[in-house]
Amino acid sequence: MRTVQKLYGAELEGINAQLIEVEADLNVGLHAFTIVGLADKAVSEAKERVNSALKNSGIKPPAKENRKITVNLAPADVKKIGSHFDLPIALSYLLASEQLRIFDASKKIFAGELALDGMLRPIAGALNMAMLAQRKGFEEFFLPRENAREAALVKGIKVIPVRNLIEILEHLEGTKPLAAENPTTIENSNPAYAATFSDVKGQEAAKRALVVAAAGGHHVVFSGPPGTGKTMLAEAFPSILPAPSYDEMIEITEIWSAAGFLSPETGFVNTRPFRSPHHTASLISIVGGGQNPRPGEISLAHRGVLFLDELPEFRKDVLEALRQPIESGRITVSRARASLEFPARFVLIAAKNPCPCGYFGDPEKECVCTANEVMRYRKKISGPLLDRMDIHVNVPRTTTEELMSDQSLGDANAHREQVVSAREIQKVRFGNLGFKICTNAEMSAKQVGVAVKLENEAERFLKEVMDKSFLSGRGYYRILKVGQTIADLENAPLITKNHLAEAFQYRAKEE
Repeated sequence: MRTVQKLYGAELEGINAQLIEVEADLNVGLHAFTIVGLADKAVSEAKERVNSALKNSGIKPPAKENRKITVNLAPADVKKIGSHFDLPIALSYLLASEQLRIFDASKKIFAGELALDGMLRPIAGALNMAMLAQRKGFEEFFLPRENAREAALVKGIKVIPVRNLIEILEHLEGTKPLAAENPTTIENSNPAYAATFSDVKGQEAAKRALVVAAAGGHHVVFSGPPGTGKTMLAEAFPSILPAPSYDEMIEITEIWSAAGFLSPETGFVNTRPFRSPHHTASLISIVGGGQNPRPGEISLAHRGVLFLDELPEFRKDVLEALRQPIESGRITVSRARASLEFPARFVLIAAKNPCPCGYFGDPEKECVCTANEVMRYRKKISGPLLDRMDIHVNVPRTTTEELMSDQSLGDANAHREQVVSAREIQKVRFGNLGFKICTNAEMSAKQVGVAVKLENEAERFLKEVMDKSFLSGRGYYRILKVGQTIADLENAPLITKNHLAEAFQYRAKEE
């Protein structure tokens, strides 16, 4: 009697893949095709896809067997979600029915959705599965051709793209070996930005604040009347950010692959994401999770920008859910069965009006809101959330002269060079201190005490400011972080009084 042979697949849990054993067994009895192992609807429906794919490939399908067929996905207590188990299920059936010669499957992993004609369709999370295979010591990863480029980013494993079921059977039988995908090299890109600083007329103070934010990874909130350029400033922000490092590109690609948003043509993400969800977005769509947990907008914006336009219009629970990831750079989604953690190290840029009509405090147009309406509108954003924003900027009305003036086309490049230089200074400093962080905004309170150095006059000024203001402890450390970034922009070895004065100015909220 033929022994049951195990094949290996993978299941995504958040953005991490877990190894799954796939095995099939044929027993005497009335015909039945059963998939066990906590399979969801998509996995259970695999038996129909496998039946048709095998039949249309000229192979005897399970429907022709007058025996009981059982496919087991182990471990049984891990929920199996999605259609990427089709390929290993089909191969395990062929092994059990002795239609496929036994091969050494101990170093092979399989994933792919079967079409009814036997073709393989692309799947989500191919890069994540390839990383799992590399960690577990597998040598070959068989997957749909469309996913080969992203999986080939992982070194130390042979990625073999498969077009259809016949191709992989001929390869495993040794009649027509398939060629492995060449290792993928991430290429530099010249992204087309929605706007650059050269497109924004006036608003020099807001541009300066964005340069500081880009250099140190700080969060920004804009407040001002409608039409003053808040949205355009946010859209121009990515144009001054440095290109992501190789490790950052892999982090971003891993998240986008798990979410199923990766382009098959490129196979990787080589630019910093800019995510701008609408204010009607749900809590799960923003922070992630759901019945089948997937990354949310804050994770898709990892190492990039999350722009929340019309901030007070977002639901209260959505805004309050941002508190923890703003601080920690990750979001933990807890459920009854397990807790999943998603990376969420983004720069938050928020834009809001000062009141419902938008003209409170405008020198040119009178506000028509009552004091109660203004107060109720502002209370939509909690104090603790605003306290986590490093830089608060008022964006006033632009004058006609500024709108009609010509802008220097070199502004965007000059600002970007400033930011790149400041980030290099931070990289060297953190490397020398052994900190595994990228920007000043990521420093913990303990790391601030080690890395931040002030002049004597700056220390006296900081003490005076803290004594006279009502800043929280969080505000104290955020002033130091922003002050350090301003010093880095000037390549100053110590933080001066002027650096702290500018940083404190950014903490002053609207009255």
